[in-house]
Amino acid sequence: MKNLSIAAIIAAAALTACSESAKFPWDRPAGAGGTQFSHDMIVLGEQLQDPYSVSNMTKAYNALYPSTKADRIPVKTTDFYVRFLPKDAEQMQLLADMGVQLIDHPLDYRIVREGDWYHDPDLPEDGYTWQYGVVPVDFDFPLNVRFERLEDCYLAEHDPATKSDGIDWQAVEREAYRLTGNESMLKPETKALDGMFYPEGYITIMDPDHSAEPVGVKGVRVCCNSFVKIATAYTDENGHYKMSKSYFSDPRYRLMFKNVKGFSQGINNLLLAASVSTLGTHPAEGCSVTIDNYSDYYQFIRCVVNNAGYDYCKACEKSAGSIPPLPKDLRIWDLPLLNGSFNVMMHHGVLLETFEPLHAVLGEFVVIARLAQADAYLGLEGCGSYNDAYERGMMIFAQAGHFSRVGRDWWYDYVLSALGSKVFKTFAELLGSVSEGVESAGTQAEVVNAYSNYCRTVLYRRNYPDSKAVFDSGDSGSAQILVYLDEHGLGLESLAPLFSTDVVDMDILQQKMLSYYPQYKTAILEAFANYNK
Repeated sequence: MKNLSIAAIIAAAALTACSESAKFPWDRPAGAGGTQFSHDMIVLGEQLQDPYSVSNMTKAYNALYPSTKADRIPVKTTDFYVRFLPKDAEQMQLLADMGVQLIDHPLDYRIVREGDWYHDPDLPEDGYTWQYGVVPVDFDFPLNVRFERLEDCYLAEHDPATKSDGIDWQAVEREAYRLTGNESMLKPETKALDGMFYPEGYITIMDPDHSAEPVGVKGVRVCCNSFVKIATAYTDENGHYKMSKSYFSDPRYRLMFKNVKGFSQGINNLLLAASVSTLGTHPAEGCSVTIDNYSDYYQFIRCVVNNAGYDYCKACEKSAGSIPPLPKDLRIWDLPLLNGSFNVMMHHGVLLETFEPLHAVLGEFVVIARLAQADAYLGLEGCGSYNDAYERGMMIFAQAGHFSRVGRDWWYDYVLSALGSKVFKTFAELLGSVSEGVESAGTQAEVVNAYSNYCRTVLYRRNYPDSKAVFDSGDSGSAQILVYLDEHGLGLESLAPLFSTDVVDMDILQQKMLSYYPQYKTAILEAFANYNK
């Protein structure tokens, strides 16, 4: 995709399209009806008749309840099936904030080959594709977002009148499937709820260094749909979810990597904030999946990073604010071919809006960079286990928390320093140009590395209590200063609040420690003497 080559430039590293050799084989069976799996683009077949259209539900109602009154119209529109064409990230966010569950492919087509994303072939590759959704009849369409109403729909669960009208709407819904030629999708009728199910299940993952049993994929969004009937639910800490809508047919299931804690991961369609991993068609009773490192590599990595972020947020909540929370709507790209990570906080206003030399280098690509903006690029080269991905993800979340505490201006100086020292050289090599005037803006990079590596060390050890690992970057040993103090009584909840805007180098941090914790003077002086080389 053209988008992917542009993202490579933005990421400022060897970020080419993810090669097939980087994937583990996909071990899930084909979906119902012979549907094949892929984690590339969805392949659509023919358009189907939607049983939930007002027209088809009316026909089904009349077939089951012949009316003697010609003017009786019991089926009224409850929802609109629509598609939106947002022009930028702000419009996508606006729709999300309005509660619209967006899906990037039409909902009334046969799926010939399952995939993680779709892009309308009639639209340019370097822009957004149509986003499909179902909105209530009283939805207030934003004036500045292009949309098309595709169909008027009737979803009985959205009609309060169905609670007392004496009509068996479950039977009407099933009849609508039969009349539209979709009878083969229906579950057999049983005495228990007449074949109606509220899908539920467990999304789990193997973390053999933590437990012999699968652990939950925590707070991830599960989405399922049969035509325009869409339901979503978040998993709990055990990976359990349950949908609030009932199904008579086997729906399609997907994991959407927008966590209940407010962060998202994206890469398979670079212009969308949250990646999707298809699970295929599964029974209406529910879909349970256990992911391990024989599963699709990218799905495995996303689930691990998801858990690292969830655990970071839980640690913040338990610390009553001592550990800084993540900024709202943090966006991460997981990049298996990148060696090293970089947290630019682009989506939160750093870099593109403030760094003029980058404008000069990117040129026309700045527009695309704004569309595909991310906050953190998480490098995962050589990462093949749960704990490897977990500790790398934890560093990104620790840095994002640090950003929340120090703010955009402080972080701009840090990014400028990092770009000047290493990352910007990669831009020059990729683009064949050199920009002058990029100098190191200070020593914030050492402070950021010290805190983020220390934080990930502590939180990693909490997940793996037998571990003695210490994560550090460079030769300074700055993170080991903090680990030493942690082991001598000054824990993360005591040290994390010190990393505010005034701390721009390690000398200032040392003086601040001595001021706040004079009772630990000996340990503080020993730590800096031993490790601050």
